[in-house]
Amino acid sequence: MMTVHEVSKISGVSIRALHHYDRIGLLLATEVTQAGYRLYDEAALERLQHILLFKALEFSLKDIKEILDSPDFDRSKALEQQIHLLEMRKEHLQNLIDLARGIKAIGVKHMSFEAFDTRKIDEYAAQAKASWGTTDAYKEYEQKAVGRTKEAQQKLNVEMMNIFAEFGKIKELSPESEEAIALAKKLQDHITEHYYTCTDKILLGLGAMYSGGGDFTTNIDKVGGEGTAVFACEAIKAMVGRK
Repeated sequence: MMTVHEVSKISGVSIRALHHYDRIGLLLATEVTQAGYRLYDEAALERLQHILLFKALEFSLKDIKEILDSPDFDRSKALEQQIHLLEMRKEHLQNLIDLARGIKAIGVKHMSFEAFDTRKIDEYAAQAKASWGTTDAYKEYEQKAVGRTKEAQQKLNVEMMNIFAEFGKIKELSPESEEAIALAKKLQDHITEHYYTCTDKILLGLGAMYSGGGDFTTNIDKVGGEGTAVFACEAIKAMVGRK
């Protein structure tokens, strides 16, 4: 058994945060002594590891509690995601180290910023988060999808991609142009109407995924031409920034 001070020391989580986790039922102390000291066993420490994993994936504490308390919680799946995310971050850090060593050794020969790019990491984190399906947006999506036929879903998908095709037709314009901002609003309204309430925050997250360099980017650029996904992301930022 470990005291709250010991848990804080090995985990990097502040004592204040651990007390808060206890109060909201996210991480209950295994035992509380007569003197009022909280003690944590190995099971509690394992739960804390999962809490930190989901925090890294930017889940709210409320959503984390729902996931961990669910009888369907898949420990193996969570660990696989944690390992993959850490491996991606390790590679990212190694690239930065290599770049810094190269600059130290020979100076700056060309202005490359690839080592600073975290879009693929951000995209994976967003996909991992979506895979748990406990957020309010995901629940709303499930409700709206009830009874929807495969043909109807395909039609919605085509309509979504048509919006990106429209982005492709104007991508030579500024992403701050009225046309681009109108399309960003059209995309937001389409998602809200057919999938879930697409807040500005959610839309910005989607924009990051669209331009993240993975499958999202590839598929969007197929219908709108190279650079469409990045242009759509910038238009989304411009639209939200105007509010």
